[in-house]
Amino acid sequence: MYFHETQIRVRYSETDQMGYVYYGHYAQYYEVGRTELMRKFGLTYRNIEESGIILPVQSMTIKYLTPARYDDLLTIKTFINQLPSVRIKFDYEVYNEENILLNTGDVTLVFVDAITRKPRRPPEKFLKQIVVYF
Repeated sequence: MYFHETQIRVRYSETDQMGYVYYGHYAQYYEVGRTELMRKFGLTYRNIEESGIILPVQSMTIKYLTPARYDDLLTIKTFINQLPSVRIKFDYEVYNEENILLNTGDVTLVFVDAITRKPRRPPEKFLKQIVVYF
């Protein structure tokens, strides 16, 4: 298992009329979490795409427990619980400053060759770095 934590502050524009974070923004928060996790491995989406790999989303699930509000400092915990193959699944937990669990979810992406559009294995550099956690 590999785990990374990042924080983001809720902006006013991300809230709805009730003062809660609009549900669709959690997908963006998840993206921040996984982008920063990948960056920790020395990989950016730009690097991956430049190497001829794209990462379309295959599936996403979200469970809302308690709403986040404007100006909350959120902690996004991102986990990789399985060694990636042609798919990589990220699990998420989102907490507020009081360490209350607000939201859980997961996103599965597929490593796809940008030219052939067929699934392929992840970059070797990434696999070599992550295998030690499994």
